[in-house]
Amino acid sequence: MIDTNLLSVMYMELLLFLILFPLIPAIMLYYLWSENIRGIVVTIGAGLTALGSILLLAITTGQNQSFFTVPVSGIAILMLILEILIAGYLVIVSLKAKQYLVIGFVLLQLILIGAAEWTGLQGHAETPDLIIDQFSAIMAVIIGVIGGLICIYALGYMREYQKHHPDLFDQRPRFFAVLFLFLSAMFGLVFSNNLIWMYFFWEVTTLCSFLLIRYPETSEAISNAFRALLYNLIGGACFPLAILFIILTGGPENLGLGSLIAAGPAVALIPACLIAIAGCAKSAQLPFSSWLVGAMVAPTPVSALLHSSTMVKAGVYVIARFAPVFEGQILGMLIALIGGVTFLVASCIAVSQSNAKKVLAYSTIANLGLIVACAGVGTPEALWAAIFLIIFHAISKSLLFLSVGTVEHRIGSRDIEDMTGLAGPMPRVGLMMLIGIAGMFLAPFGMLISKWASIHAFSQAVPPFGMILIIILAYGSAVTVFFWAKWMGKLLEVRKWEESIEFAISKAEWVALIILTALTIIACFGIAPISTYLLEPLLVSMYGPISPLISQSNMMIMVLMLALIVVLPMMLMKIFVPKRNLKRYMGGVTVENGLMEGSLGMKREVSLGNLYFEDLFPEAGLSRYGSAFTIVLIAMVALVILVWGAI
Repeated sequence: MIDTNLLSVMYMELLLFLILFPLIPAIMLYYLWSENIRGIVVTIGAGLTALGSILLLAITTGQNQSFFTVPVSGIAILMLILEILIAGYLVIVSLKAKQYLVIGFVLLQLILIGAAEWTGLQGHAETPDLIIDQFSAIMAVIIGVIGGLICIYALGYMREYQKHHPDLFDQRPRFFAVLFLFLSAMFGLVFSNNLIWMYFFWEVTTLCSFLLIRYPETSEAISNAFRALLYNLIGGACFPLAILFIILTGGPENLGLGSLIAAGPAVALIPACLIAIAGCAKSAQLPFSSWLVGAMVAPTPVSALLHSSTMVKAGVYVIARFAPVFEGQILGMLIALIGGVTFLVASCIAVSQSNAKKVLAYSTIANLGLIVACAGVGTPEALWAAIFLIIFHAISKSLLFLSVGTVEHRIGSRDIEDMTGLAGPMPRVGLMMLIGIAGMFLAPFGMLISKWASIHAFSQAVPPFGMILIIILAYGSAVTVFFWAKWMGKLLEVRKWEESIEFAISKAEWVALIILTALTIIACFGIAPISTYLLEPLLVSMYGPISPLISQSNMMIMVLMLALIVVLPMMLMKIFVPKRNLKRYMGGVTVENGLMEGSLGMKREVSLGNLYFEDLFPEAGLSRYGSAFTIVLIAMVALVILVWGAI
């Protein structure tokens, strides 16, 4: 049994280590031009960060929620100064780019947070700064381990990226510095109890995403970076509004995340909804989703980081934190509908995409929508499903993004149709991609189990919203199976075998891909212990006594399904390492080398292709109607808030 005082000291030291330590490699990397030294710094920095997050999770298991105050004066003033500097930088670059709307929202946020800092100065000083519980510890592992692996992967990828873009000025020192700054800001965000602290780190993540998206410095990249910045500023303006509302109505003593949630819906519901709108923008929910699709212009490590362990996860994290406040509330159900509509629309759009990164982008938006829907429902089972969705999505999606980046550098394309028969030239990467895809929609991987729990949770939601969400989940999951199965089919298609091109993949890329593949499988075996030792104690602390979330019969079913994990790789290896190459019969006389000889002696190359149904699932049309519907939902949330506030 760990002594309470010793545990408290360990917590404080680990929290501060994870927030501050990534800044050391960030500063070093900004000034390091030596590629060898950069590799050492990135590897050591990512490794120590990952180990720190794992240690934090280990000592958090079985412990109660704890709060800490950093014994250093003047941090609030320092944060305000840094916020002013960030705002100044954004105003300057926006002026140069003639992005006047961005300038307006930068100044609006600065005025709002300045007013909040001034009016809530006393409560700000008295509010515990940091919070640690099982949820923040799980998020820390996602940030530290997956984020760290992406940083290591980027060493090899960015070397190849620079070779493929010789006209681009080598900005890798700044690139890696921003990656580690991003990790630092994310740790600060998930550990913040003081909402003003949380907002500060929230804005740093917005800045980091802006810098990373515009990295290629093309006109498209710069335009998309400003779009991401604008949408996050529009949604983010709701965050300081929530803080001001708390100060003016509930009192500065409710600036703490823990105390605000404990105060219940009477005090917390309106600020929770305002912060949820900010979270919807950060997590690319409709109508804000186009910024995340536009972010695909950035190098693949940026896409992986934004989609798996940082930017969008910050959005769903803050919404999920307020799940107990949303339980049984109409406003919570409106937030859930925003997520549900996003899930359905984004899943349908993904069907019509052949660009692998766009499929991953829209599937990310869809899965984040399902997480938001679960958080809006707010019951213990819904939150259980939401957290598991966060975990499994982070692992599988990072694996897929990094795999696609590696494949793109080898074959020169990110089109799914060009990945036909990847088993030949890239057997190991192809196998990893199949495991990553299976992790997104097949049993016994956690995404499917989480959707199973979501359906049951929705059935207990406020009628008729629960039935609407069940219908949305059913249709959205159906099209999800469609687009994942199409991609999987292209990878498994048998064609003429070619020489392997995997020899050129760097060790850094292999390390990240192998570990993420292993984590995808290991996480399946961890469902029961994660639920028992982490999530159930968390839910008890948030909701009080709850019934068991995994019954004995369901546990037996899970054990049987987990046996498939052992069999699946063996079956896939049979496909990827065939003993002999059989000819295919295509209604004519088949000949060697993928050619078919017809009845008139003409030889044609055998090719198979997917249907993408662009007319049935038009990207522009679905986005337009989905955005219009979610704007109406947000307007309804705003109207209820105004009426409630007036009363």
